[in-house]
Amino acid sequence: MYQYDQHDQSIVDARVDEFRDQVQRRLAGQMTEDQFKPLRLMNGLYLQLHAYMLRVAIPYGTLSSRQMRMLGHIARRYDRGYGHFTTRQNIQYNWIKLEDAPDILAELATVEMHAIQTSGNCIRNISSDQYAGAAADEVADPRPWAELIRQWSTFHPEFSYLPRKFKIAVIASDEDRAAMRLHDIGIQLVRQDGQLGAKVFVGGGMGRTPMIAPEIGAFVPADDLMSYLEACLRVYNRYGRRDNIYKARIKILVHELGADEYRRQVADEFAHVKSLGIDPPLAELERITAFFAPPPYAADAPEGVDRSDPDFAVWLDQNVKPHQQAGHAIVNISLKPIGGIPGDATADQIDLMADLAERYSHDELRVTHAQNIVLPHVREADLYTVYQALADAGLAEPNLDLITDIIACPGLDYCSLANARSIPIAQKIATRFADRGRQRELGELKLKISGCINACGHHHAGHIGILGVDKKGTENYQLLLGGSGAEDVSLGKITGPGFDEDGVVDAIERVTDKYLQTREPGERFLDTYRRVGFQPFKEAIYG
Repeated sequence: MYQYDQHDQSIVDARVDEFRDQVQRRLAGQMTEDQFKPLRLMNGLYLQLHAYMLRVAIPYGTLSSRQMRMLGHIARRYDRGYGHFTTRQNIQYNWIKLEDAPDILAELATVEMHAIQTSGNCIRNISSDQYAGAAADEVADPRPWAELIRQWSTFHPEFSYLPRKFKIAVIASDEDRAAMRLHDIGIQLVRQDGQLGAKVFVGGGMGRTPMIAPEIGAFVPADDLMSYLEACLRVYNRYGRRDNIYKARIKILVHELGADEYRRQVADEFAHVKSLGIDPPLAELERITAFFAPPPYAADAPEGVDRSDPDFAVWLDQNVKPHQQAGHAIVNISLKPIGGIPGDATADQIDLMADLAERYSHDELRVTHAQNIVLPHVREADLYTVYQALADAGLAEPNLDLITDIIACPGLDYCSLANARSIPIAQKIATRFADRGRQRELGELKLKISGCINACGHHHAGHIGILGVDKKGTENYQLLLGGSGAEDVSLGKITGPGFDEDGVVDAIERVTDKYLQTREPGERFLDTYRRVGFQPFKEAIYG
C-alpha cells in the first residue's frame, strides 16, 4: 500500500498546526461559529445534533493494521468506544469534543492519515473496489490510479472551490463493486487491443435528483487519463451552477447540456489541457505502482478447506470470495450483526481486525462502500482460525449481500440534516429477517436506508430502498423497488404512500413474500422484479 513521502507528511503536519491555531482562536472567542465553520469543514469536522462529528479519510478504502489500530485508539480515547464506517469508505466519529480535534488529527498524522477534503465543495475521498489487487476478474489493480487521482486532486488550486462536492470512483472489472456509475465521475479501467485505458462516465449521483452517469469517454488511454479528468472538471467548474445548491452538482450540468454537448466540450478542453503536459511522467506512475506490488504470497499455500463445522461452512459460502492467487481467499467481515447498527465497530473489534490483518492478511484491510471490512489476502489454511476469532468478537454474521446486510446512514439519531431515523428501521428489519435459512432462501437482496433526501444510505440504489421523510412532523418511510448500484445499474421507483416505522417493515415482508411466490429458478429479487414489473409488487404492498 502507498506510503507517504516527505511531501505528503509535511502537508498533513502543516494542516494540523494550522487547524490547532484555528481551534484555539474559536475556543477563545476570537472567531464566530460562522467564521469557523468553513475552516472546520475543510478538516472534516461537522457540527451534528449532539456533538461534533469527525470524518477521517481512508483513500480507496485501504488500511494497514497500524492505521486500523489508530482508529481503534481514537474511538477509545476521544469518542464513546466505537467508530462508524461509511459508504465513502471512510470512518466517522460521532462524539468529538472541539478541543480534542487537533490532537486527533495530530495522532492520525503519525500513521499517514488525515481528514482533509472529507467535506466541502472539493474532490472528496477517492473510492475503489474493495477487492482491488486480489480479485481474479480485474484487468489491472485500480489502486495506483486511485492514488494518482488522490495526489492530483489534493489542494488542486482550480478545484478547491467547486460548485458542489465531487466524488470519483475507480474500478477495473466488469463487475462493479463500487457503485461507479452513481458517482460524479466513474472510471472503469479496461484493455483495448492490449492497451490499458479507461471508460469514463460523468454525471452520476444520488441525492435529491438521482442520475446514472452516461459514458463520456469510450476509451481514454491510460497515459492521457489525468488530462482527461482535468478537462472534465474544467468544463464543470466553468459552467456549474453556483447560484442554486440544488442544481450545482455536475449531474445537473451534464443533464441540461446533454451528454453529447458535454462530451464535445470535454474533447475541446482535453485537446488544450493535453498540450500543457500535466500527465505524470512514467517514473512517477512507476513509483506509485511499486507500492501496490502483490504481497509475498506463499507459493505452496495448500488449497481446500475443511467444511465439517456447519456454521463455518455457511460463513464460508456467504462471506468468503475467490482470490486471484491459488490457496488464498478474500474474507468479508460483516459489520451488520442482527439488531446492531450497520457500519459500527467497537474499539476492541477494530483492534481485533487489525490483529487479524497483521497475522493473516499481509497487514492489509479494506473498507467497503457497503460499510463492511475486508481482509483481502488470507490463506485458505487460515480461514477457520480467522473465522473463530471473528465469531468470538461478534463479527462473523454470514450475511454478505443478504437482506440483513443493510446500508444505512446515521439518520436523525445523529445527523442535523436528517428527517427520520435510519438505525431503528435497520435494526427492526434485521431482527424480522434474522433466521439464516430465510435470508439464504431470499438470496442476494440489497436493502439500503437513508434518513433524508441527501441519500447517504444509497436508497436509490437498493433492490429495496427506504427513504425517511418528515410528514407533518411525523417520521414517514417511503419504499422504493428495483434499484442497483452494480454493473446492472438502475434507480429505484417509489411504490406509493409511505409508512410508519413498523408499517415499512411489514411492507418489506409483503414484498419478499411476493418475490418468493413469483420468482423463477435462479432469479435474484432484482431479476424477478425486472421480469414481472412494478405493479405486482405494488399490489402486494397496498392490496
